[in-house]
Amino acid sequence: MSKPKITPLGDRVLVMHVDEDEQVKGGIIIPDSAKEKPQEAEVVALGTGKKDEDGNAIPFQVSIGDKVLISKYGGTEVKLDDIEYQLVREDDILGVIG
Repeated sequence: MSKPKITPLGDRVLVMHVDEDEQVKGGIIIPDSAKEKPQEAEVVALGTGKKDEDGNAIPFQVSIGDKVLISKYGGTEVKLDDIEYQLVREDDILGVIG
Protein backbone atom coordinates (compact mmCIF):
# COMPACT_ATOMS: atom_id res chain seq x y z
CA MET A 1 0.00 0.00 0.00
CA SER A 2 1.37 3.39 -0.94
CA LYS A 3 1.50 6.30 1.47
CA PRO A 4 -1.73 8.33 1.36
CA LYS A 5 -1.63 11.97 0.26
CA ILE A 6 -3.36 13.11 3.46
CA THR A 7 -1.48 14.28 6.53
CA PRO A 8 -3.71 14.54 9.61
CA LEU A 9 -3.38 17.57 11.87
CA GLY A 10 -3.39 17.76 15.65
CA ASP A 11 -4.45 14.62 17.50
CA ARG A 12 -6.15 13.13 14.45
CA VAL A 13 -5.36 9.68 13.09
CA LEU A 14 -5.99 8.45 9.53
CA VAL A 15 -7.29 4.89 9.48
CA MET A 16 -8.42 2.47 6.78
CA HIS A 17 -11.20 0.02 7.56
CA VAL A 18 -10.28 -3.65 7.53
CA ASP A 19 -12.82 -5.54 5.42
CA GLU A 20 -14.34 -8.46 7.20
CA ASP A 21 -14.90 -11.63 5.18
CA GLU A 22 -18.42 -11.64 3.77
CA GLN A 23 -20.43 -14.33 5.50
CA VAL A 24 -23.60 -15.77 4.04
CA LYS A 25 -25.97 -17.33 6.54
CA GLY A 26 -28.82 -19.47 5.30
CA GLY A 27 -28.10 -18.58 1.67
CA ILE A 28 -29.06 -14.90 2.14
CA ILE A 29 -26.62 -12.30 0.86
CA ILE A 30 -26.84 -9.01 2.73
CA PRO A 31 -26.36 -5.95 0.48
CA ASP A 32 -23.58 -3.47 1.32
CA SER A 33 -26.11 -0.77 2.19
CA ALA A 34 -27.56 -2.93 4.99
CA LYS A 35 -24.25 -4.01 6.52
CA GLU A 36 -22.94 -2.41 9.68
CA LYS A 37 -19.89 -0.22 9.39
CA PRO A 38 -16.81 -2.18 10.53
CA GLN A 39 -15.15 -1.01 13.71
CA GLU A 40 -11.78 -2.60 13.00
CA ALA A 41 -9.25 -0.42 11.18
CA GLU A 42 -5.55 -0.06 10.49
CA VAL A 43 -3.65 3.12 11.37
CA VAL A 44 -2.25 4.66 8.17
CA ALA A 45 -0.97 8.08 9.30
CA LEU A 46 -0.66 10.14 12.48
CA GLY A 47 -1.14 13.87 13.01
CA THR A 48 1.21 16.25 14.76
CA GLY A 49 -0.12 15.35 18.22
CA LYS A 50 -1.67 17.13 21.18
CA LYS A 51 0.18 19.65 23.31
CA ASP A 52 -0.03 19.83 27.10
CA GLU A 53 -0.41 23.06 29.08
CA ASP A 54 3.32 23.77 28.85
CA GLY A 55 3.42 23.25 25.07
CA ASN A 56 5.14 19.86 25.23
CA ALA A 57 4.03 17.26 22.70
CA ILE A 58 2.02 14.33 24.08
CA PRO A 59 3.03 11.15 22.20
CA PHE A 60 0.41 9.05 20.42
CA GLN A 61 -0.59 5.76 22.06
CA VAL A 62 -0.92 4.11 18.63
CA SER A 63 1.54 3.83 15.79
CA ILE A 64 1.31 3.34 12.03
CA GLY A 65 0.33 -0.24 11.16
CA ASP A 66 -1.56 -0.92 14.42
CA LYS A 67 -4.93 -2.64 14.13
CA VAL A 68 -7.42 -0.69 16.23
CA LEU A 69 -11.08 -0.59 17.22
CA ILE A 70 -12.77 2.74 16.54
CA SER A 71 -16.14 4.23 17.52
CA LYS A 72 -18.94 3.32 15.13
CA TYR A 73 -19.99 6.85 14.32
CA GLY A 74 -16.84 8.84 15.07
CA GLY A 75 -14.63 10.62 12.60
CA THR A 76 -14.96 11.84 9.04
CA GLU A 77 -14.97 9.58 6.00
CA VAL A 78 -12.56 10.52 3.20
CA LYS A 79 -12.25 8.88 -0.23
CA LEU A 80 -8.96 9.29 -2.08
CA ASP A 81 -7.89 7.38 -5.19
CA ASP A 82 -10.87 4.99 -4.77
CA ILE A 83 -9.72 4.05 -1.25
CA GLU A 84 -11.92 4.93 1.71
CA TYR A 85 -10.21 6.30 4.80
CA GLN A 86 -11.54 7.75 8.03
CA LEU A 87 -10.07 10.63 10.02
CA VAL A 88 -10.67 10.13 13.74
CA ARG A 89 -9.41 11.80 16.88
CA GLU A 90 -7.14 9.65 19.00
CA ASP A 91 -9.90 9.74 21.65
CA ASP A 92 -12.22 7.90 19.20
CA ILE A 93 -9.85 4.90 19.20
CA LEU A 94 -11.21 2.40 21.70
CA GLY A 95 -8.27 -0.01 21.78
CA VAL A 96 -5.43 -1.71 19.96
CA ILE A 97 -5.98 -5.27 18.70
CA GLY A 98 -3.22 -7.75 19.43
